Amino acid sequence: MDGKHMQIGEVAARTELSLRTIRHYEEAGLVAPSARSQGGFRLYTENDVARLMVIRRMKPLGFTLDQMRDLLEATDRLDSDDELDAAEREALLGRVRAYQQAAAEQVGKLRVQMARAEDFEATLRTRLEAPSVTAGS
Repeated sequence: MDGKHMQIGEVAARTELSLRTIRHYEEAGLVAPSARSQGGFRLYTENDVARLMVIRRMKPLGFTLDQMRDLLEATDRLDSDDELDAAEREALLGRVRAYQQAAAEQVGKLRVQMARAEDFEATLRTRLEAPSVTAGS
């Protein structure tokens, strides 16, 4: 990852999140601008964009801000250069595994909803494509 810095507008375009949403996640402590420009603008890195993408993917699966923060803290610790003992590493991996399993469960529920929605749409399409029945025949 290069050390290129981006302003919030570019980050919003890259993540398809609004400026207001990015600022909300900042206030919640989920992402922090890595630097400030001389003019005082917030500057973000690729790592900040990656964090926002994690959040963006968690939100529609019903995860809370606290859960997002917890997962990001766990992955930050795993990705850090700090020496982790085996027990701590296993505990962190366990936290990540729990989120993976919860996500898989939500994906399953969404697949069921999607199948029902497609079935409903197909039923309506069939009705619209059927030759119209004239009254009194």
